[in-house]
Amino acid sequence: MANHQHIPLVEVTRGRVVESVHYGSLAIAKPDGSNLLTIGDSASPFFLRSSAKPFQTLAFLERGGAQFYQLEAREIALISASHSGTREHLDVLEALQKKTGVREDDLQCGTHMPFHAESANQLMQQGLQPYSNHNNCSGKHTGMLAFTRMIGAPLESYLENDHPVQQAILRTFAEMCSVEEQDIELGTDGCTAPVFSLPLSPAATAYARLCQPEGLPEKRAQACRLITQAMPAYAFMVAGPDRFDSDAMTAGGDAFISKIGAEGYLGMGIMPGLTLKISDGDLTLRAISVAALAVLSALGVLDDRQLEALKTYDRRSVRNWRGKEIGEIRPTRELMDRLKPLRE
Repeated sequence: MANHQHIPLVEVTRGRVVESVHYGSLAIAKPDGSNLLTIGDSASPFFLRSSAKPFQTLAFLERGGAQFYQLEAREIALISASHSGTREHLDVLEALQKKTGVREDDLQCGTHMPFHAESANQLMQQGLQPYSNHNNCSGKHTGMLAFTRMIGAPLESYLENDHPVQQAILRTFAEMCSVEEQDIELGTDGCTAPVFSLPLSPAATAYARLCQPEGLPEKRAQACRLITQAMPAYAFMVAGPDRFDSDAMTAGGDAFISKIGAEGYLGMGIMPGLTLKISDGDLTLRAISVAALAVLSALGVLDDRQLEALKTYDRRSVRNWRGKEIGEIRPTRELMDRLKPLRE
């Protein structure tokens, strides 16, 4: 990835001096595949990571998974989630597994401590180790296994690239992006599932079609609507407390869906679709929300009241350990200038 292809999106100041800069790129596309706006690197492929989850869910629902298992909206949201491992998430996940016949032992996602600090502390205080359902991707894996059971495919190989479930997911995603399957570079995600890499614009097209599916075949359009209704309605299931996806969708009502992926990736579906990549990976997630909210504001998606509800993710002060304001994190002037056409 060549840094010079990206542009400065977010900067962090100390006093009047810009101390750090987050470079990145973004694309805003329409359902017909045309670009509303591209900024930065529009040619290099980037891994969607967890931003691909709604499309991994889509393949399952399009083939009748919601009707077969009588899935509830909150379960669909959790299948599309990177959840925080709270008790609320685990309760829905365990009910989903009971409903679909999936055993936790079948999950091949690995384990990690819950993202939610209080839930992680409770485990440690009890002297317990995290288990597979604590993994933020356990909803996705439960969905893949339910899909596998529904079509009678082998359970033990459900993550292999040539497995019928993974082939169906890849085919569905390629069609949503209007690219050939062979043009999507496959990698292995942190949870061991296959993950997709392609330029930002076709992925943004996929998000646009997900949220505006009128031109798609009816079964696919219906499955898209199930996802885009479930994620905002049960925004907490998609991430959790004090996390951008959940808080942004809660503030936005049903105006958009949001799904962050690892290493500085974000996919959003409004009426156009938006994909955004922070080139340094944005491990603390301090930059990607600032850039995303600048775009949503330019598009007129959020009003002042909604932006106020999301101020902890927007342009904000940087404070030292004594609470003294020493700088700020903010969109760059270059980004704001590039977004001007969206306001006109």
